[in-house]
Amino acid sequence: MLRWFRLFGQQYVGFWALGLLLFLIQELPYMVMPLFRLEVNPIMTMPESSPVLERCEKLLGSLCIALMLFVVHGEKGFFSAAAGQERLFFLLALLTLLHNFVGWGLYFTGHQSLFVMMAFLVAMPPLFYVFIGLWRSNWLLVGTGCLFLPVHFIHVLGNLKMA
Repeated sequence: MLRWFRLFGQQYVGFWALGLLLFLIQELPYMVMPLFRLEVNPIMTMPESSPVLERCEKLLGSLCIALMLFVVHGEKGFFSAAAGQERLFFLLALLTLLHNFVGWGLYFTGHQSLFVMMAFLVAMPPLFYVFIGLWRSNWLLVGTGCLFLPVHFIHVLGNLKMA
């Protein structure tokens, strides 16, 4: 983990390579999607319901990724899951990622209900970022992830209802 300069308190601008790996793992379903040749793919073919929500969603999602990668806590190393809250939030991040992958498994096998898409594919990524932020004491990521969740959820729900 690199620390370049202090933002405030124990928060630094730097680079967390494990964050990049976690982002890529979370994006794996999109990378393997072409291998499944889905007959119906509502997530990738939904119409746009709100250009304003789309811009907000993209901004907040991109900001979550940037904050995860480039804001680091001064007392945190490359990896730590010490006892207590740190371990709890690390495990919650992993559990959230697992739920996301279960949802993609259901989606790829044709179980594309509104519940599966919203609960597993839409809600889990922002929660993943929130729990990573809590695990790493990255309060900017926690706040941004908490804003990203309802915007992402409302936007995708509106898009799917239009379809």
